[in-house]
Amino acid sequence: MAFDFDLFVIGAGSGGVRAARFSAGFGARVAVAESRYLGGTCVNVGCVPKKLLVYGAHYAEDFEQARGYGWSTGEPVFDWPSLIANKNREIQRLNGIYRNLLLDNGVTLLEGHAHLCDAHTVEVDGQRYSAANILIATGGWPQIPDIPGREHAIDSNDAFYLPELPKRVLVVGGGYIAVEFASIFNGLGASTSLLYRRDLFLRGFDKAVRVHLRDELLKKGMDLQFNADIARIDKRPDGSLAATLKDGRVLETDCVFYATGRRPMLDNLGLENLDIRLDERGFIQVDEAYRTSEPSVFAIGDVIGRVQLTPVALAEGMAVARHLFKPEEYRPVDYQTIPTAVFSLPNIATVGMTEEQAREAGHKVTVYESRFRPMKLTLTDSLERTLMKLVVDAESDRVLGCHMVGPEAGEIIQGLAVALKAGATKRVFDDTIGIHPTAAEEFVTMRIPTAI
Repeated sequence: MAFDFDLFVIGAGSGGVRAARFSAGFGARVAVAESRYLGGTCVNVGCVPKKLLVYGAHYAEDFEQARGYGWSTGEPVFDWPSLIANKNREIQRLNGIYRNLLLDNGVTLLEGHAHLCDAHTVEVDGQRYSAANILIATGGWPQIPDIPGREHAIDSNDAFYLPELPKRVLVVGGGYIAVEFASIFNGLGASTSLLYRRDLFLRGFDKAVRVHLRDELLKKGMDLQFNADIARIDKRPDGSLAATLKDGRVLETDCVFYATGRRPMLDNLGLENLDIRLDERGFIQVDEAYRTSEPSVFAIGDVIGRVQLTPVALAEGMAVARHLFKPEEYRPVDYQTIPTAVFSLPNIATVGMTEEQAREAGHKVTVYESRFRPMKLTLTDSLERTLMKLVVDAESDRVLGCHMVGPEAGEIIQGLAVALKAGATKRVFDDTIGIHPTAAEEFVTMRIPTAI
């Protein structure tokens, strides 16, 4: 049977665009359908605009710390609409870049909602297209719990388009999105409370990292409320909100921001027309080659619920392109030793095992930790401290994990991720000459174990 396309990609996010343009580069006839915005969550309502807001929030500290270096400035004034307008302009520029990435590689771009008719047919705005292979890369979507008054709350998508900065914000959640946005609001001057239903946020991260960030956020004046959850939200006549907690307390605020999870975006996709199985969480089940239970249909990224990070989706998209159209270059995605960052203030970055994971896996562990005041802050009144931690296998000397809380943590850990990927030992770290004076050199100068 002759198909219109060799590959039809549903979703023009990071993973979908990567799969589409490289498949086209390998000689395939490719189409991409996108009903919202080019670039997906990361470019539009995720990584990119979020980090721009983090930069904006950090300037408050920069202005204050500049005095220690002899700079005298007037009283800084922040304008939220200006930040959002400038952010929107940058996102529009990136949308154009993603459009050109597709078109310049010969990909057919269809801007409309795609609906699966069968295992080889996709309908977009009433027009049907046939494809030898179909790739689902529709990403995820934030969700707010079904509680009374949920309509008064916002999610991470809404936060990027608030018309003004709320004076009081209540952030609900304990994952990286909650911690990041709490840092943004707090840094920009809003009275910020972070509620989490467990003992400590960032479950799955190293315990020392979680505790250190908790202490740093408290220093910055953030209100942290653990073992707390909202039962209902009521809107007052003056427009403010009253959040009634499950323990009976009532917190008054101007904005309730939920960051308690994301679901796969499979709405009106037509999965009922195909034999595609979902797991117990609602994500699409795939095999090691990202093939679903329908042999001609593949899925990658947030819809499969593995590691929901943009670089992982990019790697999965590349793997599908190679598997289908350049098999001699195919190599599976390695989900071990994936570096990641949390752009809280201060930043977190980590790669490899936590101390807890290493011990649970049966490793005899040696731990090295360093806590210090960054050199940049020594002429200022800031009490912020940096944490660096190495988790080492005591028998093989291999470094199992690197963890950091502090300025530019992501930039530093990215380089160390290469070392861990290559199997570097603590001896290799010790024999590496540091760059002085930097914070990063601390990772190659830690000599005395803090725990065994």
